[in-house]
Amino acid sequence: MQRIFHTPDGYRDIYKKEYREKRSLTAKVDRVFAEFGYEAIQTPAVEFFEVFSREVGTTPSRELYKFFDKEGNTMVLRPDFTPSIARAAATYFLGKSEPLRLCYSGNTFINHSGLRGRLRENTQMGVEYLGDASAEADAEVLAMAVECLKQSGLSEFQISVGEIEFFRALLTEAGMDEDTEESLRGLISKKNYFGVEELVRGLDLKAELTEVFLRLPQLFGSVEILDEAQRLTSNPRALEAISRLREIYEILRCYGAEKYISFDLGMLSKFRYYTGIIFQGYTYGTGEPIVKGGRYDTLLQHFGKSSPAVGFGIVIDQLHLALNRQKIEIPTDEEPLVLEYEESTREEVIARAVRLRSEGKRVVLHRKKEDASCGI
Repeated sequence: MQRIFHTPDGYRDIYKKEYREKRSLTAKVDRVFAEFGYEAIQTPAVEFFEVFSREVGTTPSRELYKFFDKEGNTMVLRPDFTPSIARAAATYFLGKSEPLRLCYSGNTFINHSGLRGRLRENTQMGVEYLGDASAEADAEVLAMAVECLKQSGLSEFQISVGEIEFFRALLTEAGMDEDTEESLRGLISKKNYFGVEELVRGLDLKAELTEVFLRLPQLFGSVEILDEAQRLTSNPRALEAISRLREIYEILRCYGAEKYISFDLGMLSKFRYYTGIIFQGYTYGTGEPIVKGGRYDTLLQHFGKSSPAVGFGIVIDQLHLALNRQKIEIPTDEEPLVLEYEESTREEVIARAVRLRSEGKRVVLHRKKEDASCGI
């Protein structure tokens, strides 16, 4: 049997300058987390299948790496951090009066069926803010996401914000069955205006609902798009969702982060645990989002506790790729100083290396090869 030593599809080795750059990026992001007062938590890469089951509303089962432990339990490699953090928080932390701010760093594993250049293993860093249902909490995590991208070196990026509750309010009013809702969700997510029109005009909906569903794929842009959304509906829940977005935007102005924020009311995540705002961050050089997040006020109920929560994750590999393609330099440690020595100078040179390392310098010791040539 042929022995295979290269990496599997969707996985790669990272080393030398590229790894130093990636480590520099993670240090910058971690510094922002610390400045906002978030405490680090580490969860295992392997979880029971129930943590990511369909009821949770996370990654589809077909995209999970599943295997069995020796007791016969179904285990999975972590595809998403949020359910893992929610599970840990429900087990150890909740019940206290103060909100809980947690941050994390690690790798996720998704078995994409069609790679299209995507990795199956990605490094992700993010935060989860639990125990606070306010617009201030939403604005804080959005401001943190903006600050992380700015500190990474990016200057041109946008974080697009949607509101799941706006869409759900309209669905409730329309009284759609599950299959129709699923079809509509997919068409709106793909910005397929003609598909949405064909589906919606085939339903027996009142004129106002028909109009707002037809406009949803195009309801994206600056803060002024919220005015249009407000004019399109008289649904109280939907209007409340728009008011919430306005409040979040005003708080973001206090942070000076509003210039990086846009709105997209047709943004509908495949993760069903989101209940309020959802958002994605984009920049030049990569078609995939570099930031993904949102509010998930009902997720922790799956793990036996009830608590509002909001958070985001940064896909470090996508951020690194974007910075390189935009030719933005990522500062790294200097190349190590190479000190050569012969047997006669060994003691002196090693002593110098010890001194330099104590000063924080990187030093490589290299013994000179003896001249193998000889004369007669």
